[in-house]
Amino acid sequence: MNIKKYAAFAAALIMTSSVCGCSKKKKESGTSGNAPVSVVEVETTTEAPTQPPTEVETFPDYPVAVPEIKKQDTGDFYEAENADFPKALRVESKKDNFSGEGYLTGFPTGGGISAVFKVTAPSNQHYDLSFNIASEKETECRISLNGKQLTTFKTVKGGKFNQITVHGVFLTKGESEISISPVKGNICLDYLKLTDSATLGDISYEADGGTSNENAGEAAQELMDVISGCYGKYIITGQYAADNDNSELDLIYRTTGKYPVIRCSNLSVARGSYDDSYKEIEACADWYRNGGIPCVSWYWNAPAEKSSFRTEETDFSLAAAMTELDIAMLTQEEIRGLYGEGNISGECYSLILDIDSMAGQLTSLKNKGIPVLWRPLPEGSGDWYWWGASGAEAYKWLWNLLYTRLTDYFELDNLIWIWNGQSESTLVDESTFDIAAVDIYHSGEKDYGSSYYENFAAVQKFAGSKKPIALSECGSVPDVDSSYRDNALWSFFGLWFGEYIEDENGEYSEKYTSCENLIKTYNSEGALTLDEFTALRGEKEIPEITVQTEKASEQASAEVETSSAAEITSQEEITSQTETEE
Repeated sequence: MNIKKYAAFAAALIMTSSVCGCSKKKKESGTSGNAPVSVVEVETTTEAPTQPPTEVETFPDYPVAVPEIKKQDTGDFYEAENADFPKALRVESKKDNFSGEGYLTGFPTGGGISAVFKVTAPSNQHYDLSFNIASEKETECRISLNGKQLTTFKTVKGGKFNQITVHGVFLTKGESEISISPVKGNICLDYLKLTDSATLGDISYEADGGTSNENAGEAAQELMDVISGCYGKYIITGQYAADNDNSELDLIYRTTGKYPVIRCSNLSVARGSYDDSYKEIEACADWYRNGGIPCVSWYWNAPAEKSSFRTEETDFSLAAAMTELDIAMLTQEEIRGLYGEGNISGECYSLILDIDSMAGQLTSLKNKGIPVLWRPLPEGSGDWYWWGASGAEAYKWLWNLLYTRLTDYFELDNLIWIWNGQSESTLVDESTFDIAAVDIYHSGEKDYGSSYYENFAAVQKFAGSKKPIALSECGSVPDVDSSYRDNALWSFFGLWFGEYIEDENGEYSEKYTSCENLIKTYNSEGALTLDEFTALRGEKEIPEITVQTEKASEQASAEVETSSAAEITSQEEITSQTETEE
């Protein structure tokens, strides 16, 4: 069933290039849950939203097409000594338990040298790539397929051979080149084993549609139902806006003829200046009123004199803030008393003040009837942000404090919680989040927008199949066709702003995603744009699309080369190399 047929009557509701239209700004003090908070109230503009440009190129719909897949058993070995490698590498046989005549070693510590296996795939299907590797130290290795980066993994330290498997890599019938290169450090490379993969069948889209907050408001419940209904059928489009002028979203419209469904943004502001976010609050409200979904991240500037969300730029310690006392439901007066008596630290008290200030901003959206996708504490498994730098237990303590205080104390019933911890070690209780998400950036790569199957599968493995899984940040849009091919259908994606979408003149930048790929993504029948999403919200049941099966070429095409999937067997954490700026 083609949902494009449903979109026509919703075209008038397509989101516009409106700046937040607040005519008067009014700052008031209010109370919620018996705690003083700063609630921003903005009078709703009576002006009609600006209409989108009239002369925008339109594009045909792109049907979802996947290659014809034929399962065939295989177990081919490719010895490293038979691979193509530069003279700087050498074959040795000093270690125990290697295969063949020896293993390949001598990789320079600075990286940059690859061993290339020429493999022959017996059919068009997904394969598991197993590398037998020994290394004294944990070493990051980069895997490429036909010259395009596929994934990275870390070896097991200790000097003994271990088999590391990359799951679910799609290869077309015939010859392909698979290269491996240590990013920094030496390895002993024994062999590559190619076997047929069965992991894609483990992916499930059984999201129950409920919200973690049993007292969620009607608008939040309805929105969660629609998101869950689309999960596994369509990928919802999203774009980050640097500020409230929505220039990034207008640029997508001018480039593709479509607007994204989700407007992603950041509520992080300088400490003590939360009221300055009123324009962002109104921009979120405007987007929702025009049929879209607002998504708000909180890159939390640490509550310290030296304030930043980056660990290296602040001296705040989350570990010093932790307490065994149950403070989530206490008033500020009670918490101030605990601080005065020395029962909690100054860091703990400062956390509460910041949470309560943020509650005021979110209460403003609640009072306007605006549900939001709420993404606090992003990328919690890493140490680059202060909320992750003190370890997993500290991160989970802060998440629970934040969830309980906002949900139960302030009774914010308009939040759909996105957990972006990116690791099994930072996984919080399933009753405290609605959507699991991961951020993915690849350094120095263009049009790497594959389905990122390895990350999708890893998150679902530890977060469970009952929660939709989203790509909450990315540097290049995911390829829709390969997402269907690899059974890795993200709930939604959010392309980061700045150089990932715009050049210095405010025009579309092809640095990370080519114009051709962006147009194809936004006009794919497998991706939902704003006009289509608005139409679907009135449907009792979300229709499914028809996926076309095409016979793949004997040789890997450029499209297939840039859209391969992989999963690291031993992967626990999903890391990000984002250059996020405030």
